[in-house]
Amino acid sequence: MLRGVLDTGVLISAVLNPIPGGASFDLLRFAKEGRFELHLSAGIIEETARVLLTRKRIRDRYRYSDADVAEFCNDLLAIAIMETELPIVQVVRDPDDDMILACALAARADYLVSRDRDLLSISEHSGTKIIAPEVFLAALRNAEHTS
Repeated sequence: MLRGVLDTGVLISAVLNPIPGGASFDLLRFAKEGRFELHLSAGIIEETARVLLTRKRIRDRYRYSDADVAEFCNDLLAIAIMETELPIVQVVRDPDDDMILACALAARADYLVSRDRDLLSISEHSGTKIIAPEVFLAALRNAEHTS
């Protein structure tokens, strides 16, 4: 089974745009259905919650409650395999991106899924491919057709 790490931006997109057919939303749905192993770390979930709770512009536009954020984070905890032993990684300029890359390395993930240009520019690190959500969806669908 494929192993994937979704970065904070992808997780936030999934909660803010809960539209079937949207790449981020569909990836979370696929994880819930067990179509791939979703690996996350406490840091990724904490960063997701922090952004959702503290960015006024996002909150004003999407209108969600603190309870909605807590429920989303609890759902992530229920479906993800949590990585706790993260290696020290200093590959990209943003420490938050390094945290996500560290989770992918700890999980021995096949894919790190992101829209972050810094991460995407690496394209692969230690056997983990770094790709956009749409590319990961295509890989998942292709894996299902070939198995």
